[in-house]
Amino acid sequence: MERGTHHSNIGVNAQTFRELLQRYACQVSPTKRGGRDEVIRIRAIERTRLGGYAMTNLTPIAVAQFRDERLKQVQAGAVIRDLALISSVINHARKEWGLTVENPCELVRKPAAPPGRTRVLSVVEEARLLSALAPIGRRSPWALAATQLALETAMRRGELLSLEWRHVNLEQRTALLPVTKNGQSRRVPLSTRAIAVLASLEGPKVGKVLHISAATLHQAFYRAVRRADLQDLRFHDLRHTAATRIAAKLPNVIELAAVTGHRTVQMLKRYYHPDASALAQKLD
Repeated sequence: MERGTHHSNIGVNAQTFRELLQRYACQVSPTKRGGRDEVIRIRAIERTRLGGYAMTNLTPIAVAQFRDERLKQVQAGAVIRDLALISSVINHARKEWGLTVENPCELVRKPAAPPGRTRVLSVVEEARLLSALAPIGRRSPWALAATQLALETAMRRGELLSLEWRHVNLEQRTALLPVTKNGQSRRVPLSTRAIAVLASLEGPKVGKVLHISAATLHQAFYRAVRRADLQDLRFHDLRHTAATRIAAKLPNVIELAAVTGHRTVQMLKRYYHPDASALAQKLD
């Protein structure tokens, strides 16, 4: 008290971590891109035992127990994201809402990060997948178009679904993404095949390019994966496949990053999976 470093915890004692999460979900998450997904993750954490702790009782031991329980249910990557979110909520509360507790996450060991996915679609697998997506009967034609464009442009699923015709220039063969995951705009070059896919889409060239929701695309894609009997394939793996194929045409790393939208070479390496035998040919 004489040093002036004492802080009262009376206000902190009056609330639980669940209440803090709820306030964060209402006030902070809506201001973020991807805030809807963050709120879903927050609601899941609220339902755990961790949410019932008073802030002054939210110790590293409690967070470590949460970590261990979650590791029995989900993969390490999901637990790492949960811990990062918990830490962000507490840090925001300390900076903006006057809470005086320490951040227990700083003293909790995170699980080892899982290795990045290296799943790349082969030419034969691509043919089977596209055949399984063919709009026969009640199948959506937009799922096929989304998959083809993902393989040609290396766009993320969210970027594809938000693409609007006013940002597509078929003559200059470009598509503008005003807002991307890293917060910067990006102009994506369109291959001849991508142009053909866009030109073949029915309906007026206004509004959204792909008239399909994320949930519908998710369901249609995984049904096609099962029909095509493909193992361990996710929609995001199409971005890995596209980056690897485009790299063969654009060996310049700067040009490749301009297409994929990666800000660092380290991040780009997670999506570029060159074939060792192909690299050996270049060494001759």
